[in-house]
Amino acid sequence: MPLSEPRAAVDCDALPRRLGFLATTALVVGTVIGSGIFRVPAAVAGEVGSFSAVAAVWVIGGVISLCGAFSLAELAAALPRSGGVYVYLRETYGPLVAFLFGWVSLVLGPAGAAGVSLIFAEYLGTLVPLGRIGGVRVVGVLVLVAVSAAAYRSVRGVGALISGASTAKVAAIVALVITAFLLGDGGTGSFGRGAPAADESHWGGVGLALVAALWAYNGFHDMVSVAGEVRDPGRVLPRALLAGMGTVVVVYLAANAAYLYVLPYDTLRASPHVATDAMVRAIGTSGSSAVAAMVMISTFGSIVAVTLAMPRVYYAMARDGLFFGALGRVHPRFHTPHVAVVAYGAVAVIGAWSRNFEQLAEAFVLGLWPFLALAAGGVIILRRTRPALARPYRTPGYPVVPLVFIAGTLWVVGSALVARPASTLAGMGLTLLGVPVYLLWQRAARHGLRTPAPAVQGAPAAPPSGSGD
Repeated sequence: MPLSEPRAAVDCDALPRRLGFLATTALVVGTVIGSGIFRVPAAVAGEVGSFSAVAAVWVIGGVISLCGAFSLAELAAALPRSGGVYVYLRETYGPLVAFLFGWVSLVLGPAGAAGVSLIFAEYLGTLVPLGRIGGVRVVGVLVLVAVSAAAYRSVRGVGALISGASTAKVAAIVALVITAFLLGDGGTGSFGRGAPAADESHWGGVGLALVAALWAYNGFHDMVSVAGEVRDPGRVLPRALLAGMGTVVVVYLAANAAYLYVLPYDTLRASPHVATDAMVRAIGTSGSSAVAAMVMISTFGSIVAVTLAMPRVYYAMARDGLFFGALGRVHPRFHTPHVAVVAYGAVAVIGAWSRNFEQLAEAFVLGLWPFLALAAGGVIILRRTRPALARPYRTPGYPVVPLVFIAGTLWVVGSALVARPASTLAGMGLTLLGVPVYLLWQRAARHGLRTPAPAVQGAPAAPPSGSGD
């Protein structure tokens, strides 16, 4: 059964509401636009075989993601609490499913920040010699530590940093698109002489290509994890979620059009650094340094955004007694879930040191997206089981929109299961491993072997005023 409202209210009041519309919208853009748009297009092109299929993948991915955003927006407005998707699963399916999401978030969630930190370091290595692979990993770890320290210290300061980085990254991608179309030679690109000799579309690969595309679109759900710190959440959360994702979809489609315009298709699908190759073809070798700086700004902003958002899941679990009570602590001076931030950063550091980008990206998407489908299903279930729940925003196109998101997610996971059964089944096994962990945790609770979440120390009784933008 869902937890009682009084306990949930504690979660809302423990962290002050400091984030406004601009900061929250920037958080959506910041968590979604990271390294994916600079790296994933090659993987998508390699899976499908023609520019028409590439366009289809990015459009389908955008539609699926927007349907997910529309669905989560209703839940965010109705249940504006720290923890986001964890809270929606708890209220819909009970503590076991919510715990499993938290378990996967703990094991795989930091993979997002870890993977992006390695991309940051790789592009830094094109500007400054970092030596062998160890140098890349060291830089990735240092970035994660620095960002975790910032998230430990100040929500408002990190919000301002995210706003600046999000604005800069969108402006940079728009500049790339304009440069490609104005200065690039479209005659040699995928729409001209560089098109495949014949239509080599592999439509059976669309599902697997969507796994890669959804890595680029991934992150819109992270913003709702900070719902308990957003002012006027019933109005701000839906607007920010939809404005942010609308911006992302437009930017992604424009960037892919620019890549296809400038690059021959065979070059596109073989390129590990698509944006760099596109800019070099448009403006020469100076384009390489420009893209490196662009990617570093984008990935850094993404790392900051997810490091702000994801620890709130651990915090919410601890406040519910489903995780170590220390993770529910609020810093008496900074009013941040500081222990949860440290735990998230530590797991991310381990991931950055031990795995590569591709492993981290695939594990992240396949591990977390099934839970997003369950959360979208919560829109339908809660409409029936809790009709009196206040809903300042309602999903348009209900119930088609949440059903489209659920179907798209199942398609992606099914395609991955067929194409890569070993890794997909391993991820499912990792999720199911959380069941005995949950049962052991509950047993410990019954025998008094663990302590409840600590009382909040020093958090203000009422949300402070002032802009978080």
